[in-house]
Amino acid sequence: MPAIPLSYVDIAADITARIESGEYQPGAKLPSYTQLGDLYSVSFSTAARAVALLRDRGVVVGAPGRGVFVRERDAGES
Repeated sequence: MPAIPLSYVDIAADITARIESGEYQPGAKLPSYTQLGDLYSVSFSTAARAVALLRDRGVVVGAPGRGVFVRERDAGES
């Protein structure tokens, strides 16, 4: 029986964990939606929803035409 694909919430949680572990540093560019879809074996739209959730939570910021980047930490944050 095939594995159940991850939900966009699960993918967002995994990307957040990767950021917290240092795999994705502040200012680093995230993989494209297509690359994330391939990485997590989900559709482009599911990957896009995961990134949108991270953007809503302030974890990442989008730069139109350039990509999505891990948000830089503010001076007061640990």
